[in-house]
Formats: sequence, structure tokens, C-alpha cells
Amino acid sequence: MTLVTRSDRNGAATLTLNRPDKLNALNVDLFKELDAHARKLATQTETVGLVIVRGAGRCFSAGHDLSDIAAGEKLPEPFFQSRVIERLADLPQPVISAVHGHCYTGALELALAGDIVFAAEGARFADTHAKWALTPVWGLSQRLPRRVGTYRAREMMFTCRTVMGPEAAHLGLADFCVPDAEFDAKLETLAEQILANSWFSHRANKRLVRETDGLPLGAGLSHEIYRGEGRGPDMADRIAGFQSKAVKQA
Repeated sequence: MTLVTRSDRNGAATLTLNRPDKLNALNVDLFKELDAHARKLATQTETVGLVIVRGAGRCFSAGHDLSDIAAGEKLPEPFFQSRVIERLADLPQPVISAVHGHCYTGALELALAGDIVFAAEGARFADTHAKWALTPVWGLSQRLPRRVGTYRAREMMFTCRTVMGPEAAHLGLADFCVPDAEFDAKLETLAEQILANSWFSHRANKRLVRETDGLPLGAGLSHEIYRGEGRGPDMADRIAGFQSKAVKQA
């Protein structure tokens, strides 16, 4: 059984976590397949302009497979899952984490690797590390505070409470929250909106934001000026197309 499927449409590659019978619980084999996809996508910037990560069946993912932990995971390298999540987060293309249903703990760490978190109203986010006497090693202690603020992150980590989609959007944990029945349609609309813009700019802007995260303002501004990629190869065509349309409408 393929644990992470890939489908491509109009420049968007959708990776679907595919263990619906286990609520897409994250085991080592699933991460191996996710890693292979991420490595390939990093080389396909000319044909893939957007990556979407979602779950099959009832939810995004119930989190790290506890049975894997109990059995003693056999990792291909130390901190393997963390490295895979970082590889996904560092893809040159924009990444959308499309979350419906459960998104707990390790799944939340995976979702937070996305540039955009797109949630259904019925999405359920939680960090439950403390329920199991665990601490995060897949990035949650760094990415959650950057999303919701340090004290809200502490509250979520201490209480292990569930945050529903609308509250997640209010807190900034999710960027969008849409009705469950409109989840797929609204996700497709968002994908089309992103893909219609310059893929060159998306890659360059993502790199700038990533490389300047945490820098003082002056250093960040200098990086933007001297390390930015400037004009893309599609700039002239885009401006010409806009001008042509403006003339026709005049």
C-alpha cells in the first residue's frame, strides 16, 4: 500500500497521507515515502509551482503513531522525521497544509511546515506531547510560537486542549478556515490564485523570508537588496499582458 500518494494538476502537486484506516498516523514508512516525494519536488520547480499536503479519509492525521514509538522505531538516520519535515518546509515552492479533522501533535508539527495552513471548520488542532510525557523534536517548540505567540503556544502545550478550525484562524494557527462542505472547492480556488502569479517570485520571496527570519531589521533589509533575485524571466510577458488588457478595456 502506498502511504503517501501524489497527484498533479495544473502545476500543483498534492501529497496525500494515505493510512485512512489508522487516521493517517505517522509511522517511519510513511515518512520514508514523504521524504522521497520532497526530494523529487525540490528538483521540479519548472513543472510544479505549488505543493499541497493533506490527509485521506476522515482527517489530516491523528499524529505520531504511538504503536511505532512503543515498539521502538527503527530510523534510517538520527532525527529522521525532523529532517523530512525540514526538507518539506524548505521546498522552493509554496507549501499548503490542508487540514480537516484531526491534526494532533506530530501531525501539527508536520502541518506547521506549510507556508499556509488551510483549515476546515471541523479541523481539530492540539499538541498532546505532555499527555504522553514527551517533548517535541519535529519543530513544534519553534514553529508554534512563531504562529500564535509564545504565551499562547505555552498554554496549548500545557493544557493539551483541542483548538477547532475557527479558533485556529483567530489565533493565527491557521491562515484560512472554511466550511467543511466547501473545503475542496475553496482549496482549489486558493491554489489557482497562487499558481496564477509568478512561480519565480514565489520561490525568490520564500527564500528571502526564510533566510532573513530572526535577523535585525537592518540586516534583513540589506539581505533583501543584495541577496534578492530581482526580476524574473516572466516579468516582461506579464507586464505586456497587463498593458494589452488595459488597452482593450479602455
